[in-house]
Amino acid sequence: MNEFEFYHWIAYAWTGLAVMVFILLFFVQAPYGRFTRKGWGPTMSSRWGWVLQEAPAVLLILGFWWTGDRRFELVPLVLLVMWQIHYVHRTVIFPFRLRGERRQTTVLTVLMAVVFNVVNAYMNGRWLFFLGPHYVDSWLMDPRFIMGFLLFWTGFIINKHSDHVLINLRKPGETGYKIPIGGMFRFVSAPNYLGEIIQWGGWALACYNLGALSFFVWTVANLAPRAFAVHRWYQEKFKEYPSERRAIIPFIA
Repeated sequence: MNEFEFYHWIAYAWTGLAVMVFILLFFVQAPYGRFTRKGWGPTMSSRWGWVLQEAPAVLLILGFWWTGDRRFELVPLVLLVMWQIHYVHRTVIFPFRLRGERRQTTVLTVLMAVVFNVVNAYMNGRWLFFLGPHYVDSWLMDPRFIMGFLLFWTGFIINKHSDHVLINLRKPGETGYKIPIGGMFRFVSAPNYLGEIIQWGGWALACYNLGALSFFVWTVANLAPRAFAVHRWYQEKFKEYPSERRAIIPFIA
């Protein structure tokens, strides 16, 4: 089996696993953030755990880009910049913007995220810079790329603005949870997750390959069930929680 065949075998298996995880996460919540709980093994700093788990997405794809023969081609460079803007922010900026003492995260959660990011970086980086067909420069004018590019940045803005609202809910020294207000929180309980889903849907369209599609499927599988869990959590914790808000799709669900 050559790497091209191995890649496709992994892609189909990886996407199938995402479907199973999607179903499982409606019954078992991953133990991080507000759903952190005992019984999942040792814990560590949530900030440094976040840095550790996200770093492979930054470093591996850089390695694939630098060692590939396409590092000066225009379209792969544009896609690399899009990827890195998201993941550099996610790895070295976002965790240090969080205020106050953070809950510990489980080492198991961090390790699972590391595995996810390693496989995901391989699926996307290896195809873009080694295995897939070369993108011609005119791909940047293709309607699929243009729509994907616009969706990517729309999702990015929704995600970052929603994170900003959540981070600024607490004043210095405050603890506990509050009802987030403003932006896309007017419509859904988890607009940060909605933004990521839109973003990586745009990525899949802009790249138009199997690895990018598998990433989008995994994004939905990870975040949609958690959005519904967050929605239920808000409703249970706050009697005055806005009844018109949905979990993740405005006006629908």
